[in-house]
Amino acid sequence: MKINPVKTESDYRLALKRLEEVFDAPIGTEESDEADILGLLVDEYEKKHYPIDPPDPIEAIKIRMEEMHLKQVDLISEIGGKSRVSEVLNRKRKLTVEMIRNLTKRLNISAQVLINDYQLVK
Repeated sequence: MKINPVKTESDYRLALKRLEEVFDAPIGTEESDEADILGLLVDEYEKKHYPIDPPDPIEAIKIRMEEMHLKQVDLISEIGGKSRVSEVLNRKRKLTVEMIRNLTKRLNISAQVLINDYQLVK
């Protein structure tokens, strides 16, 4: 098992190909160890060359609402009134610290996601 650093796009493609080959190797085997190491190398390369922007807070709320089958009215206690929920979800009002705390608990969304900035609609 010889593992090379992943420095170039070509290295990345080769590492992905090999990872695919050894991905389902039984735990405790040399191939399993190789898969673990390749996974780390590929992950680091992707973080550096294919960064993912932080999710939009309002989109994150809407997605979680859909997953939990919630309507706007279900967030009144977390945001503070039917019209305020509408204003927040339609980007007419920013989330407050208290709203973020409440939504973090209710929707199980990281506060780190909810504190990201987003544009208001005028």
